Amino acid sequence: MVDGTRAAARLVVSDRDRGELERLARSTAAPHGVVRQARGLLAAADGVSNAEIGRRCEVSANTVRAWRRSFAQRGVGGVGVVAEGRGRKPWLPEGKVAEVVRITLTQTPPDGSTHWTTRSLAAHVGGLSHATVGQIWRDHGLTPWRVDYFKLSTDPDFEAKLVDVVGLYLDPPAKAVVFCFDEKTQVQALQRTQPSLPMVRGRAQTMTHDYRRHGTTDLFAALNVATGEVIAQCRKRHTSADILAFFKRIDATVPRSLDIHVVLDNLSAHTGPEVTTWLAHPRRARWHLHHTPTSSSWLNLVERFFKELTDRRLKRGVFTSVPDLIDAITTWIDHRNLDPKPFIWHAAADDIIKKVQRGRESLAQVKRFTEH
Repeated sequence: MVDGTRAAARLVVSDRDRGELERLARSTAAPHGVVRQARGLLAAADGVSNAEIGRRCEVSANTVRAWRRSFAQRGVGGVGVVAEGRGRKPWLPEGKVAEVVRITLTQTPPDGSTHWTTRSLAAHVGGLSHATVGQIWRDHGLTPWRVDYFKLSTDPDFEAKLVDVVGLYLDPPAKAVVFCFDEKTQVQALQRTQPSLPMVRGRAQTMTHDYRRHGTTDLFAALNVATGEVIAQCRKRHTSADILAFFKRIDATVPRSLDIHVVLDNLSAHTGPEVTTWLAHPRRARWHLHHTPTSSSWLNLVERFFKELTDRRLKRGVFTSVPDLIDAITTWIDHRNLDPKPFIWHAAADDIIKKVQRGRESLAQVKRFTEH
């Protein structure tokens, strides 16, 4: 891997040690530092550079080097071991810390609340301040007030489609252009009911929650994976006829000597009769559609472009009409295309599949536990 720095040698890890590191990396009871170090060592065993591991684990490259040295000297037994004289000194009986961690992970408050707060858990355990509970949570990477949402694809062809799309990103075909296509539907032209106040020293920009709706538009976008350039068009609807019109626009921009590969989701309009008939013509033999698995929009790189557009132009924009909104979107995209930056895909298909399999196994364990 090249990240602008010299890649470190791949860490040599036995099958037995890898199994133990994977157990620690998945643990919900081990201290956060242990989990983080185990994940970093697994990445080192996969040949990831120190700089990239540091970025993923939010530590310095020097810390990653120290993890490597410790593993070489002590093996898995050295994971989480702090050098003598270093680190935070014990400040609570280990049993009390373990009790807070256990209750946080396995119980809910007796008043029917869905999760603990520092104050409710401190009162429940007794003999601790809410600040102490907060410190224990930080030390063990526990965030009971947060929820990360997920959705696992039930597509029977999930792995085949995943490998197909990721292969396009990591090893694109020669003499071809790869596009990621999707629609951002119902983009609203919103006008705030009161003028915004600009940012000043010590105060952020302010905007009223109230707004007037002036209509919507549907944004079609095709992201060139290699260059980052975007072909875009706003339309009133997103029917099969609209998609065909946009496909024709893509076709007209790509030299006839190049094939066209398009990553897209499973919306029925994408494979409507009009689109299918048009693609079946011999002159469109250079077209190849690659469908993402169901519930896997994260696999389509154009979604990252939509997020960038939303964060940098739409979320805080004020639009007095649909034409005003369309003009703002078009102008922003035109300016972005003057110096486009591609989104780089790093994850290998095998790594994603393993992660999904672990997720499914974890869900199965939870279901078995709740059923009993």
